[in-house]
Parts: sequence; C-alpha cells; structure tokens
Amino acid sequence: MAKERSEEEQIDTGDQTADQSVEVENPSAAEQHAAEEALAEENAQDEEIASLHQQLADHKDMVLRAQADVQNARRRAQQDVEKAHKFGQEKLLKELLPVVDNLERALATIDKDDEAQKAVREGIELTQKSFIDTLTKSGMELIDPAGEPFDPELHQAMTQIPNGDVEPNTVLDVFQKGYRLNGRLLRPAMVVVSKAP
Repeated sequence: MAKERSEEEQIDTGDQTADQSVEVENPSAAEQHAAEEALAEENAQDEEIASLHQQLADHKDMVLRAQADVQNARRRAQQDVEKAHKFGQEKLLKELLPVVDNLERALATIDKDDEAQKAVREGIELTQKSFIDTLTKSGMELIDPAGEPFDPELHQAMTQIPNGDVEPNTVLDVFQKGYRLNGRLLRPAMVVVSKAP
C-alpha cells in the first residue's frame, strides 16, 4: 500500500511539474522592449567605460610626457648654468690675453745684464706672474709647446723650417703662447714647426 501511495504521489508530482512547465508565459512586447532597452543601456555603459579607460590612458601618457619635458628642461637649464659658470668670463679673458703678451714682449726687450733696468725687469716679471696666477685661478691653462710634437688642435703652425736635429713636426719655437679655459681652446699657440731637411 505504501508503494501504491508513493507511485500515486509521483504521478501527481509529475502532473504538477508538467502543469508548471505549461504555465510559462511568453513575455509581452512591453517587457521585451524594456529588456532590450536595459541591454542597450548596459552596452552603452560598457562603451562609456571603455572610452573612459582610453581617456585615462591618454591622460596618463600626457602626464608622463609632461614630466619628461620638465626633467629635460631642468637638465638643460642646469647645463646652461654650468656652462655659464665655466665659460662666462671667456670673452673678458680673451681680451686680457694681449696684456699678458705685451708683458712678455716687454721682458724680452729688457737686457738681463743691465743693472739699471734690473728693478724694472723684476717689476714686470712680478706683474706678469700675478696676472698669470689670476688667470689660472679663473680656469685658464697655458699652452707653451716648445720641444713638443705639433698638435693641430692646440697649435697653429706659422712656418716650417728644415731641421735634422729633431724629429719632423716638432715645435721649434713659440711666437705666441696659447691658452685653454676649462679644457676649451681659447687661443692656439702660434709655433714654428720642424720638417725633414
């Protein structure tokens, strides 16, 4: 009997399930329209989110580029300041070089053995030394290449003289000394260079 009841219950339950599946209704046109609108709105939101993500990426890129530009501008400004410190007085120092040359010429014209001019010679030597020391403190470097090999980047050959006593292209005499400012050539040394006889 219990078996019969359970079979009957199953049949009843099966009938109810069949009835329930039949009870599923098709959505009305208004419901379909509302669902389509919700789906379209969701798609629009997805597109808007994608657009916002793209805008965010573009803005991040613009910020990174702006930061790089600022860093480059700072670096250039710092380099300009360093160059100004190193080479700012270049024009003034170039204009002072003829004074040093004139002091050297004055010393060359004074006779070393003449006792009457000894005090004048010492005064000019001290003035020249003081002047050169001041230039050296400013970063100036003297180029006096007598006896050295000729270097076209530092020397300007005025003439060549045949000489068998030294190697060819050796500086024999210096007409005018050269100068560098912090490694940059201000004025080449004017020299006489040897050549093979």
